[in-house]
Amino acid sequence: MRSAKSFRNPKDLQKYILIMSSLAILTFMLIFLLIKYKNPVPIDSPSFLPVVRRRIDAVIAMLIAATCQSLATVSFQSITSNRIITPSLLGFEAVYSAIHTIIMYIFGVNVFLEFNGVDSFVIQIGIMVLVSLLLYGFMISGKYGNLHFMLLIGVVIGTGLKSFSAFLRRLLSPSEFDLLQARLFASVNNSDSRYFAVAIPIVIIAGILVVLFSNRLNVLTLGRDTSINLGLKHNKSAIYVLILVAILISVSTALVGPLTFFGFLVATLTYEFCPSFDHKFIFPMSLFLGYVVLLGAYFLMYHVFSAMGVVTIIIELFGGILFLFVIMRKESL
Repeated sequence: MRSAKSFRNPKDLQKYILIMSSLAILTFMLIFLLIKYKNPVPIDSPSFLPVVRRRIDAVIAMLIAATCQSLATVSFQSITSNRIITPSLLGFEAVYSAIHTIIMYIFGVNVFLEFNGVDSFVIQIGIMVLVSLLLYGFMISGKYGNLHFMLLIGVVIGTGLKSFSAFLRRLLSPSEFDLLQARLFASVNNSDSRYFAVAIPIVIIAGILVVLFSNRLNVLTLGRDTSINLGLKHNKSAIYVLILVAILISVSTALVGPLTFFGFLVATLTYEFCPSFDHKFIFPMSLFLGYVVLLGAYFLMYHVFSAMGVVTIIIELFGGILFLFVIMRKESL
């Protein structure tokens, strides 16, 4: 029997509460382990916080990235009514790569190494959001006011920027290429605590706006025709969500670098575990799942394998495998 409630029955509500409680406990356990594990300074010592400051910064950076990626990917898949495509199709990673590659090629190593302060962080976010807004503004009116056409344009622009960046990288010296690759590779260690003063307010505002839009997202998930029949302005609502998605993905990419399959991994796990189709309940679970995945991968690679700079490798590996599994199971895009 179909129901308009958030949960089909009390058992589903109990399942949701149990999963969320388990994720919350696991989150706090992982945070404690990341801060305390192999730390010679006692937790009650005045030197404890200064010693673990870098670990705390990493925990905060992962929270920001998990929030951005989880909310953005779930929202994006809801308005496109497709659980396979992700915001990376819009070319944010390609824009990020192009920015750094062009700076290295034109201005050289010295300027490239200096391009890491708060100003550069704001510039990167601004450029990525501006590109997306120009694209969305063009698509929202006229005969091109079509979401799928916009996705196609995003794929074309992203592919073109990647090819252009690859061409410029071939013209660099080996030492310049190595420095550039280190910056382009997604890593929590790329984040800087100076960025938090800018990133946190942006993420909080954009995240609140996305969550407040949950009821309309529930309608948008039903598809264009159904949402229009229910009185929702589909195009304007979709563009509004896409702008928020652009902001969130831009902040995440500028902070830690490209995370190609992370959003897909988190969204797919959320749909698997969450017994509700109401976004008011999907969003919190996706956020906790994303945070747990990042914390767990960071602890595993940092403390077990001593591979600090390759935390995202394990995420991208499992995310890519899951992506192929979902496509093979669905047998279509």
